[in-house]
Amino acid sequence: MAKISILILAAGASSRMKGKAKQLLPWKDTTLLGHAIVQAKKVSDSVTVVYGANSEQIKSAIPNTVESIQNSNWELGMGSSISKGVQHILKENPSPDGILITLVDQPLLDAPYLNQLKSGFEKDLSKITATAYGEKVGAPAIFPKHLFLELTQLSGDFGARQIINAHKKQISVLQPEGKEIDIDTIETYNQLTKTTP
Repeated sequence: MAKISILILAAGASSRMKGKAKQLLPWKDTTLLGHAIVQAKKVSDSVTVVYGANSEQIKSAIPNTVESIQNSNWELGMGSSISKGVQHILKENPSPDGILITLVDQPLLDAPYLNQLKSGFEKDLSKITATAYGEKVGAPAIFPKHLFLELTQLSGDFGARQIINAHKKQISVLQPEGKEIDIDTIETYNQLTKTTP
């Protein structure tokens, strides 16, 4: 069994959500953030949330059963949040086999899906195991040990995609079967809450 640490990215300002903190929107019997944490905890005991915008609100919503860290430079983009989160993980859990980076706004990519990613990663611990988006790949994705340093050096708004693009020959890809919907607008959120049991 591979030892996986999970990093949940929850630092963004939800600029297209008409003033609402996306992370705290209701989802089933919790919030989008709460749901992401519950799913992650079913896959790993090592879960870290990076928060940034709306920091007081978000911090108070994070249970003390998970690690959390504030990215005060969240406006620099996703890369800075990944860098900060991975540094924190490696300080607290120095030797995971892989770090699974996941987003708070993809609630259909649940624990069974994350476990599928983990199973794929366990077949070859040297490969990135990532989610397909048509011709592209992205998060949720598990990054192997030899790429941790690159993750800590990310900055700007590129997220981990630049690392994925740089290591195309070392990637195993999982098809999300339509579950990869990002909640980027209130309209998408409203539609998904109506159609999700």
